[in-house]
Amino acid sequence: MNSKYNGYSFPLRDTVTREKVRFHNRYGIELTGDLYLPRDAVGTRAAVAVAGPFGAVKEQCAGLYAEELASRGFAAMAFDPSFIGESGGAARNVASPDINTEDFCAAVDFLSTRDFVDQERVGILGICGWGGMALNAAAMDTRIKATVTSTMYDMTRVNAKGYFDAADSADARYETKKALNAQRTADYKTGSYARAGGVVDPLPEDAPFFVKDYYDYYKTERGYTERSLNSNDGWNVTSSLSFLNMPILHYTNEIRSAVLVIHGDKAHSCYFSKDAFADMVRNNPWADNKELLLIPGAVHTDLYDRKDIIPFDKIQQFFQQYLK
Repeated sequence: MNSKYNGYSFPLRDTVTREKVRFHNRYGIELTGDLYLPRDAVGTRAAVAVAGPFGAVKEQCAGLYAEELASRGFAAMAFDPSFIGESGGAARNVASPDINTEDFCAAVDFLSTRDFVDQERVGILGICGWGGMALNAAAMDTRIKATVTSTMYDMTRVNAKGYFDAADSADARYETKKALNAQRTADYKTGSYARAGGVVDPLPEDAPFFVKDYYDYYKTERGYTERSLNSNDGWNVTSSLSFLNMPILHYTNEIRSAVLVIHGDKAHSCYFSKDAFADMVRNNPWADNKELLLIPGAVHTDLYDRKDIIPFDKIQQFFQQYLK
């Protein structure tokens, strides 16, 4: 475990409190979160639910974002989605485009029923793969008044089409499905799920730059935590099956609430945010409250924990404007 900050990858400042909370989603799965509040909090306030990145846990950058938001006056909760971290779900280390979208809505259930939260002032923030889940939740849940995505991945797109859509063909998807379904049979025989492995370790000398960036975050003291899938044995091999034919961003151009999409312009993943934003505002009569913010020179993992790069002033201003 990352012992630098008692199991967290970031320090807790004296002006913020952290409390373990539990709530359940619509499927009856108990979720666990860390609720961050300003230490001197009185009365009601706006609230934000935070999750991500894909394969990370609340003790990593979701918590860092939530702690920062609390220091700026918000009630903020970083939570572990279903099946990972301290959250429930009988199967472990598996993701679901449906259930993990629901997890954001369940977080809204919880926050909007707290006596210190104004239920008309609830937003969400999704990082990396949970950025896509956040947009999907915003397209469905009208209680969400403002959404921020940071360094977003569309996990359904990358699983179905490969990076930069390089494997976007029926034949390529068929071969992927064959391999994953063969693994299903093997898993059923053994009664356990084979793991895909987290971030590659040791790091090959010829690894792409973004893999080196992932290693620098997940495999070093900077971001390593005991429960993080990316820091350890990774997702189940078959975890990506349901992402192959369930695109999650189909109705984003019907989102009426405010959305801020943030990405580093040097990130390998930047095309996810650019394309998702373009799709979201296309023919959308509620496009005026949507914004794409590209951070010059930033790579994917810079927006995990680089407080000198993450535009927290902009995020604060956005939530203050639309959670009022």
